[in-house]
Amino acid sequence: RKNTKRVPSFRKLLRTSQIKLDNKLKNKQFKQKSAAKKYRKEQKKLREAVRDAISRKPFPLEECKKKQAAEKWEEKEEEEALPLDMMDEDDLKLMEDLAQKASFLTRDLSSNEPVHVKKRKHENVIDKYEKMPRRLQTEPEKELIHLLPIKDKSGIIPQAVEKPVPSVAHDEEEDTQDMEEGEDFNEEPLPILTPEEMAAQRRQKLQERKMHIAALASAILSEPDSNMKKLKELRAMLMEQDPNVAVIVRKLVMVSLMEIFKDIAPSYKIRPLTEAEKATKVKKETQKLREFEEGLVSQYKFYLENLEQTIKDWKQRKLKKSNVISLKAYKGLAEVAVKCLCELLVALPHFNFHNNIIVLIVPLMNDPSKTISELCVEAVKKLFKQDKLGYASLGVVKVISGLVRGRNYDVRPEVLKVFLHLRIKEVELQKDSEDIAPKKRFMTYKEKRKNLSRMQRKWKKAEEKLERELLEAEASESKEKKLKLHTETLNIVFVTYFRILKKAQKSPLLPAVLEGLAKFAHLINVEFFDDLLIVLHSLIASGDLSYRESLHCILSAFHILSGQGDVLNIDPMKFYTHLYKTLFSLHAGGTNEDIGIVLQCLDVMFAKRRKQVSQQRALAFLKRLSILALHVLPNSSLGILATNRVFMQTFPRMDLLLDNESQGSGVYLPELEEPEHCNAQNTALWELHLLQRHYHPTVQKFASHLIAGAPTEGSGALPLDLSQR
Repeated sequence: RKNTKRVPSFRKLLRTSQIKLDNKLKNKQFKQKSAAKKYRKEQKKLREAVRDAISRKPFPLEECKKKQAAEKWEEKEEEEALPLDMMDEDDLKLMEDLAQKASFLTRDLSSNEPVHVKKRKHENVIDKYEKMPRRLQTEPEKELIHLLPIKDKSGIIPQAVEKPVPSVAHDEEEDTQDMEEGEDFNEEPLPILTPEEMAAQRRQKLQERKMHIAALASAILSEPDSNMKKLKELRAMLMEQDPNVAVIVRKLVMVSLMEIFKDIAPSYKIRPLTEAEKATKVKKETQKLREFEEGLVSQYKFYLENLEQTIKDWKQRKLKKSNVISLKAYKGLAEVAVKCLCELLVALPHFNFHNNIIVLIVPLMNDPSKTISELCVEAVKKLFKQDKLGYASLGVVKVISGLVRGRNYDVRPEVLKVFLHLRIKEVELQKDSEDIAPKKRFMTYKEKRKNLSRMQRKWKKAEEKLERELLEAEASESKEKKLKLHTETLNIVFVTYFRILKKAQKSPLLPAVLEGLAKFAHLINVEFFDDLLIVLHSLIASGDLSYRESLHCILSAFHILSGQGDVLNIDPMKFYTHLYKTLFSLHAGGTNEDIGIVLQCLDVMFAKRRKQVSQQRALAFLKRLSILALHVLPNSSLGILATNRVFMQTFPRMDLLLDNESQGSGVYLPELEEPEHCNAQNTALWELHLLQRHYHPTVQKFASHLIAGAPTEGSGALPLDLSQR
């Protein structure tokens, strides 16, 4: 039956008298008070029942005997108490019934009898003890969880659930057993495994780790967007704590992460989002991409920090508190970390934190450890070779320049030699006023209007717009921007070189500086030429340089003069004289590495400047080179004879030395150090006859070819394979 009682309307309430309303309110309040009072009484009864159950816990007889206060009661008990077999059946039944009605804890819950019986006020301890049901000592005391009571006609029936609690004695036994086991463990360690078992156990662990790394890596590579957590898990393995496999696992994780980042890193730099961009709503795909990029950058950053920390720990010879890895193993870990950084330096020059990697790698080029320094030097060389735009090269050059200056020029020469691998072929030179003036357009607006129809003008405009859009889409760097970067890079290189020439002339870096100047001299600004040539000559004249360094000085000077230096009115006779004088200082043994530089010098000094070279100078050099060819190894002899061939084909009247008749006055002075005044025209190339009997067959062919006058055709000509080399 539905409750049809309705809420009285406002009109009805207005008609009701105030007294009636007051009575209603009082009745309501009285009902609430009586309900609360009743509830409090029930709660009080429940608490008393629980307290009564707790107070009825039996006391052992031994404890009662010990108490002096209870001794009298014990005597009475001994006198009055009867054994069980002497009791009547009615008494026994009564005791059992009392035991069942002891409390709601032990009574049968199915019975409807009221639980609480009024306590006897004068009830002594022994009667209490007798009324309690007998229990075996082995049975554990059970703790109860009290639930809400149920109320029926007979009264309130409390509800409870037993909570199984192990006995104290049992716990103590277990504790003692554990203590004994712990003592045994301390006294007797685990059985020592044999080396074979240890190796097998280690192999198994290693295999498990490898499989785990492979599974994580393949999952990340298959779906990088949704597997950032796995990337984090893989990075956490860099902190492997098992001392048996820690070193190898960390190395494997380092390399795996490096390969993963190389694969999943996008081909652009990820920038942090602005507050406005974060606030705007975007599509799900865009949001997913943003989350992926943010996660990738943070994980990449943490990975680089881990690599840096590994290198720092090795540098500082610092052991971690856990002592998982020994100091010896740190070097191997550091080498792998450096390899990974080098790979990332070369593979991701466009990505985030590239400058941070440069700052880490460049100081390691000067590391005392040869392995690590070589790794870093090779990585920087690769970066220079593949860097087409010049951003990365500029960053590296800046850091190297700062390092050289900061270490007060006390760095390895290899650090400066990497400059030789820069891909710089042209730079911005000082422009004339004509170049600076804006270029005239092919067709002005007026000319377009005059010569083209309206439709043609419209098409022309559309074509120009399309070209602009294509250029933007390709993101192709303009030539001007590239030249600007190259110019800035080369300026820093030259500043470094000039500082060393000025402040550290006796430094071991000088050969690298001179070699660099020889390569980039044609790109130096004309303003510096006079000063630079003076410095180079003073270096040669000082006599402090080694033979190779002096050769680099000569080569640098002639590179300067062969480029923009053509316009300068400078006579480099002193450089010719120095080379002529020092030709016989060339090492004739196995380390004939300097012959390459000598041949480069001769090529720049004679072949490229043939109009400025006199016949006397050319004859003197030809004669001295022929003498030198007798002393050096076959490969050097061939290089010298090939240069002599160029002399004979480039300069006229070189065949004077193939004739034994003297030309003009004077005698040839081989010891004279001035090539212009040694009267080389009055001698002959008799050395070629000795070289015809050389043990090397190719040297014999070259000598015979030169004796015949170095013809390009005919019987005396060189075979095709030799003449083209």
